[in-house]
Amino acid sequence: MPTISRRAVLASAAVLLAPAAYAYPDRPVRIIVPFPPGQAADLFARLLADRLSAMWPQRVLVENRAGGAGSVGLEAGKQAAPDGHTLIMGTSGTLGINPNVIPNLPYDPIRDFVPISNVFLAPLVLVVHPEFPAKTVHDLVARAKAEPGALNYASAGPGTAQHLTAELFATRAGIRMTHVPYRGSAPAMTDVIAGVVPVMLDSVAAALGHIRGGRVRPLAVTTAARSPLLADIPTVAESVAPGFDAAGWSGIIAPKATPAALVAKISTDIQAALEHAPTRQRMIDMGGIPAAGPPEAFGAFIRDEIAKWGAVARAANVRLDG
Repeated sequence: MPTISRRAVLASAAVLLAPAAYAYPDRPVRIIVPFPPGQAADLFARLLADRLSAMWPQRVLVENRAGGAGSVGLEAGKQAAPDGHTLIMGTSGTLGINPNVIPNLPYDPIRDFVPISNVFLAPLVLVVHPEFPAKTVHDLVARAKAEPGALNYASAGPGTAQHLTAELFATRAGIRMTHVPYRGSAPAMTDVIAGVVPVMLDSVAAALGHIRGGRVRPLAVTTAARSPLLADIPTVAESVAPGFDAAGWSGIIAPKATPAALVAKISTDIQAALEHAPTRQRMIDMGGIPAAGPPEAFGAFIRDEIAKWGAVARAANVRLDG
């Protein structure tokens, strides 16, 4: 029987134990988006998928798995093989808000997933019907204080980033408004345009066309800095609530047991994808702010968001069936 050298044994072991990242990806990669096509998370996931497809030897495909306030998609991602070929577009709603408002959530954002990288921030903008009397956010606050609860605002649904941000705004501004929830951002905006409900917070990405078309009028954006696409519109922080900073966001996560080498590679490649000048500019033009970073930073960000929106949900008594 031939003698096998120690060097040969070690070389064979090294091949067997080498991180899968070295051959990754060896087949198409899917990004599960837990919402229907056309929403911000979907649009930016497709932008990222296109760039990664150009960088990797395999295509990156987007799979929409909507339902249950994003729970259907997150649960599907949780159950996927932890080999880097299934990624999930986690969002401010599914990772930051749902754990605080849905009692029987079928996933845990910390225990069941590993963070890879945030992808974008989505500033929200406070808009009103063009004929609404308030011309500034100061006017709106004064009107709401004069008639507590009389001012209605629309949202994309209970427990969404739009809903919780509006509640945070009301708390910080010292006012009380009445929530009118819809099944998605589009029908809510339709009723604001029609004058059925006068006020709404929506993403800049979704509202921009209506703003430019004069169908709604912007009063303030919710991020600490002004939106590059609405540079003449003040922030809530500089208007009525110093320090106010809130945004929707989405980032890439993976099933918990995904190897660390793969997580590091995918995160590095996402950061490179969003440094690609045309991709970065396209994201900005669509109303997003590129926000890629390492896994540790994204994990800390998710934990901070859970704490932040938990406080808002408790103060506003927001609770959903789950």
